[in-house]
Amino acid sequence: MDEELKIKMYSFTMDCKDPHELAKFYGALLNWEVMSMDEGWACVYAPGTYQGTYPSILFQQNPEYKPPVWPEKPDAQQQMAHLDFAVNDLEKAVQHAIHCGAVIAEEQFSDDWRVMLDPAGHPFCLCQMKSIIESPQFGLL
Repeated sequence: MDEELKIKMYSFTMDCKDPHELAKFYGALLNWEVMSMDEGWACVYAPGTYQGTYPSILFQQNPEYKPPVWPEKPDAQQQMAHLDFAVNDLEKAVQHAIHCGAVIAEEQFSDDWRVMLDPAGHPFCLCQMKSIIESPQFGLL
């Protein structure tokens, strides 16, 4: 690769019908800052880092957005990606996510993580990883 070329992760972008409402949800879930960019864009980022310092979660308005079906089913909208969040207390994290507006997915496949659905229907996982989240190598807030 050309040594002058720099490529850094900026954001993970999610389509949704209402980017501002979804940004509020993830801001509350993660205790991150929310920034409204315009009517079609919003993002969340780690507190005290300024937007762009760490990768953010960016929300893009798509009026034709259809939530994925999870787990996948033939001929239904499939998920393209999902977010995993490390947590030190799975049950407390699940209750917090519900309080923020998430729901527990009907089907679960492990006792070590919980699949949740955000208000727009995107699946995300809360993963019991106390040793990782409390290690000094864990970089993001």
